[in-house]
Amino acid sequence: MARSSAQTSSPSVQEAPRKRSAHDRAAVTESMEDYLECISDLENSKGYACVSDVAEALQLNRASTSIMVKRLGKLGFLRYEPYRGFALTPEGSRVAEKIRKRHAMLADLFSLMGLDQHDHLSDIEGIEHHLSERAFRRFAQLAAHLREFPLPRK
Repeated sequence: MARSSAQTSSPSVQEAPRKRSAHDRAAVTESMEDYLECISDLENSKGYACVSDVAEALQLNRASTSIMVKRLGKLGFLRYEPYRGFALTPEGSRVAEKIRKRHAMLADLFSLMGLDQHDHLSDIEGIEHHLSERAFRRFAQLAAHLREFPLPRK
């Protein structure tokens, strides 16, 4: 049944709450998590990170990457020095490691379910950002169970 315009503008009608990811409540967006994970990977492989390397790895332009790097610095996730590169702060490292663990567990779970993790990379990348801590722990328990009691293969 359609609502009349009087009903939709009525103060007594409440809007449904906006859906948010598990991390949105902590003011860390999916995009930020992707950047932090990428920067962590670059630090581990090259010893440092710079805008051009992050932009290339994420397949983004340098201007938008530079904006996000500055934003991450202001939020305390990076120590940023213009023209010299940047490094993760302990908090930035914590977020990057959390996402890395989620990704690894989900890749393992997909594999245990007989799904190729490379074929389902976009699924894994999407899910890793939206799991609550409780769901993450239960999925990890499911993966442990499947390691002990594997699903029959076709």
